[in-house]
Amino acid sequence: MKKAKNRWLIALSGVGIHICIGSVYAWSNFTNPLISQFGWSASQVQMTFSIAILFLGLSAAFLGHFVEKHGPRKAGLLAAIFFGVGVFGSGIAVHFGSLPLLYIFYGVFGGIGLGVGYIAPVSTLVKWFPDRRGLATGLAIMGFGFAAAISSPIMDALIKSFGTANAFFSLGIAYFVVMTISALYLEKPAENWKPKGFNEATMKNNTRLATDLSQLTANEAIKTSRFYYLWIMLFINTTCGIAILSAAKPLAQESIGLTTTEAAALVGVLGLFNGFGRLGWASISDYFGRPNTYTTFFVLQIILFALLPHTTISILFQIMLAIVYTCYGGGFATIPAYIGDLFGTKQLGAIHGYILTAWAAAGLVGPLFAAWIKDTTGSYANSLTFFAGFFIVSLIISLVIRVDIRKLKENQAVQGSTGKPVNL
Repeated sequence: MKKAKNRWLIALSGVGIHICIGSVYAWSNFTNPLISQFGWSASQVQMTFSIAILFLGLSAAFLGHFVEKHGPRKAGLLAAIFFGVGVFGSGIAVHFGSLPLLYIFYGVFGGIGLGVGYIAPVSTLVKWFPDRRGLATGLAIMGFGFAAAISSPIMDALIKSFGTANAFFSLGIAYFVVMTISALYLEKPAENWKPKGFNEATMKNNTRLATDLSQLTANEAIKTSRFYYLWIMLFINTTCGIAILSAAKPLAQESIGLTTTEAAALVGVLGLFNGFGRLGWASISDYFGRPNTYTTFFVLQIILFALLPHTTISILFQIMLAIVYTCYGGGFATIPAYIGDLFGTKQLGAIHGYILTAWAAAGLVGPLFAAWIKDTTGSYANSLTFFAGFFIVSLIISLVIRVDIRKLKENQAVQGSTGKPVNL
């Protein structure tokens, strides 16, 4: 028999891929240099980031079945090619001062690499960690959050020392190498594989949704109301959070008067909270329950987004921003486990890809709305009050979805006693 790979090294490989593609969260380091160099508006520069997130969601949706069919290794290599070419090609776009080329390379090519690279390790890790589903997704997606902490100071240094174009060239090569090495170790576990000491009875006593409440294909999942509840919750959490991330550096400069270097350092530090939030919240959800975790996200952010525009105390502003970052990252890390709980792991990668179209939509709405507010009113902070209102909607949905969960549990109990499935 073929010896199973070390699942912790599989997790490390997933982190390697996500640390590279997660550098998209440090995009704000390029915002002011590009505006200064070419005279482009904040909205024009922000469009690059939005296109990348749009194609992340679209490629995740369309290529989710590719990951399930061909496996995480081929998907990871495909991601390395697209993302490496996208970032390297962005240097060519900057060299020629072409905004359309920047949209094509970073937005389209880079975005496709983002989408495939994002879902490949996540769906695989859920299968390697049936005992700690939240921890597994948190581990992989943690790298995506930590990427800003790693990339932000490096980007800032490269831009200042070698120029914007050369920064893209260097990063594109580095990302391609790291992602390729990481992808080569990725592999699905054998059919019905379980980790040593795995015990479902123990799991039921320690987690809220240890047993999948259904086993649906991707096409079956999108016909349920709970799929759209998850989609809307992720959309709102991402729209508001991504607007903050995409404009974090200039927002900190205008709100609490940080210098360019200080703001870049803050973006890096906040990236740590984004990463720890992914691992922390996802791990907590194994015990606290995915529904309770999402409701907590929204309650916290209603308060924080309402207060942030009126906060001028530097340390308090940064603490509040850090909490927002943890909730934003935690939303992404918890959603794959939530999907597994409600739809099973039969086609988790494909369902996850469909759900991530919410990220694509949010990538357009959030940053562009924040940039429009900036261009119109002169301040990014004015958009935050609107976002607080959006979170009230998501809070209501996080409570409504519990009705579906209760019905699923009742259906499962009836099926267990009669041996016959009940259609909801």
